[in-house]
Amino acid sequence: MASYTRCPVLLLSALAAAGALTACGGGDGGTVATTASPPPTASAAPTAGTTATTGPGAADPGGPTGPGATASGGATRAGSAAPREPGGTSARPAASSRCHTADLRASVGRENPGAGQENFPVVLTNVSSRTCTVYGFPGAAFVDASGKQLGPDPRRADGTTPARVTLAPGHSAWAGLSFSNPEVSEARTATPAALLVTPPDERQPLRVAWQGGEVPVGGNASAVSLTALAPGTGA
Repeated sequence: MASYTRCPVLLLSALAAAGALTACGGGDGGTVATTASPPPTASAAPTAGTTATTGPGAADPGGPTGPGATASGGATRAGSAAPREPGGTSARPAASSRCHTADLRASVGRENPGAGQENFPVVLTNVSSRTCTVYGFPGAAFVDASGKQLGPDPRRADGTTPARVTLAPGHSAWAGLSFSNPEVSEARTATPAALLVTPPDERQPLRVAWQGGEVPVGGNASAVSLTALAPGTGA
């Protein structure tokens, strides 16, 4: 016997008056009621060149307002990145770092006598792995074997203008140490064991064995002078 699926007829006058139809169907033994529904309203898609970003950080279509806003639509904020020059480098100059005593080695170069003067280059060499700077006059003092100072501190030579010297690792700066030949000046002399050299703006000196013979420590024409530091070794 053939199987039939019965479709009940609903005799509702209200639906009949409205012309409503009840659909029947299904080959699987079930009844599916389908009704027409309006199509969903489509959201406006972003146009080319815009970013569809929502939530915190979304772009304000009206542009920035208030203090700090720029005409180009960007805002200037305190603490923002430093301006950069073409090529991606920072427009702010890097702060230079001066040389400390621990970065340097002191030495005394070969004597260069002339016109009754004894002249020695006092050399500071950068022995560190970083580039640093020196500026001005070094300090100097002759001492005996016990460390006692002999004579007054050298004075700054007239006519020398300090300039900042940048020392890459292994590079040197020098200052000229000069005094009158004791045999000419007849000053009171002593033979130092060492010369203490203090880099500019430092307190800790560097000790260099002195091999330059007698130096004036008192009496006539006993002044010892030092020039400002300059690039090189003075050789």
